[in-house]
Amino acid sequence: MAYDFDLFVIGAGSGGVRAARFAAGFGAKVAVAESRYLGGTCVNVGCVPKKLLVYGAHVADELEQAAGFGWTLEEGHFDWGTLIANKNREIERLNGIYRNLLVNSGVTLLQGHARITGANEVDVDGQRYSAANILIATGGWPQVPDIPGKELAITSNEAFYLKALPRRVLVVGGGYIAVEFAGIFQGLGAATSLLYRGDLFLRGFDGSVRTHLKEELEKRGLDLQFNADIQRIDKLPDGSLKATLKDGRELVADCVFYATGRRPMLDNLGLENTGVELDERGYIRVDEQYQTTAPSILAIGDVIGRVQLTPVALAEGMAVARRLFKPEQYRPVDYQNIPTAVFSQPPIGTVGLTEEQALEAGHKVQIFESRFRAMKLTLTDIQEKTLMKLVVDADTDKVLGCHMVGPDAGEIIQGLGIALKAGATKQQFDDTIGVHPTAAEEFVTMRTVTR
Repeated sequence: MAYDFDLFVIGAGSGGVRAARFAAGFGAKVAVAESRYLGGTCVNVGCVPKKLLVYGAHVADELEQAAGFGWTLEEGHFDWGTLIANKNREIERLNGIYRNLLVNSGVTLLQGHARITGANEVDVDGQRYSAANILIATGGWPQVPDIPGKELAITSNEAFYLKALPRRVLVVGGGYIAVEFAGIFQGLGAATSLLYRGDLFLRGFDGSVRTHLKEELEKRGLDLQFNADIQRIDKLPDGSLKATLKDGRELVADCVFYATGRRPMLDNLGLENTGVELDERGYIRVDEQYQTTAPSILAIGDVIGRVQLTPVALAEGMAVARRLFKPEQYRPVDYQNIPTAVFSQPPIGTVGLTEEQALEAGHKVQIFESRFRAMKLTLTDIQEKTLMKLVVDADTDKVLGCHMVGPDAGEIIQGLGIALKAGATKQQFDDTIGVHPTAAEEFVTMRTVTR
């Protein structure tokens, strides 16, 4: 049977665009359907605008430190509207780049809602298309718990378009999105509280990292409330919001921001017309080659619920394009030792195993840990400390994990990701000459086993 397309991609986010572009480059006839915005979550309401807001919030730190370097500054004034307008302009520019990437690659771009109507058929706003392969790359969507007043809360989708910076903000959640936005709101001048129902945020990260970040955020004056959960939200006559906690306490704020998880975006996708199955968490079930239980339908990215990071979706999209249309170049995605950054303030960089994971896996470990005040702060009164940590296999000397909390952590951890991917040992770290004076050199000068 002759199909309209060799590959029909649903979703023009990072993974979908990467798969479409390279499949077209390999000679396939490709279409992409997108009903919202080009670039997906990352470009529009995720990592890109979030990082821009983090930069904005960090300016307050620079202004505070300036006096130590001889600068006398007039009292600064922050304007939320200017930041958001500039952010919007940059996102529009990136949308245009994504459009050009697709069109210039020979991809047919269809702007409308795609719904699968059969194993090899897709409907886009009433127009039917056939395809030999259908790739689902629709990503995830933030969700708010079903509590009274949930409609009064916002998520990351709305936070980037607030008309004004709220004076008082309650951030609810214990993952990296919650921690990052708490830092953004506080850094830009809002009185901010972070509420998490567990004992300590960032579950799954190294224990030293979690504890160190907690201490540093408290130094900065962020109100951390653990074992705290909201039972209901009510709007008060003056327009502010009252959050009633499960322990009976009441907190009043101008904004309640939820970052308590994301669900796969499967709304009106038409999966009931296919043999595609979901796993026990509600994500699309795929095999190691991203094939669903319907042979002609594949899925990648956040919608499959593996590692929900943009670079991972990009790698998965590339793997699909190669396997289908350039098999001699195919290689599977390696999910081990994926470098990760959390753009908290201070930021986190991490790659490899946590101390807890290494012990659970049966490794006999040596821990090298250092806490120090960054050189830049020595001319100021700021007492923030940087944490660096290596997790080493005591039997093989192989470095199993690198973890950092401090300025430029994300930038530094990228290079260490290469080292861990290459299987570097602690001896090789020790034999590497450091760049002086930098914080990064601490990773190659830690000699004493902490425990």
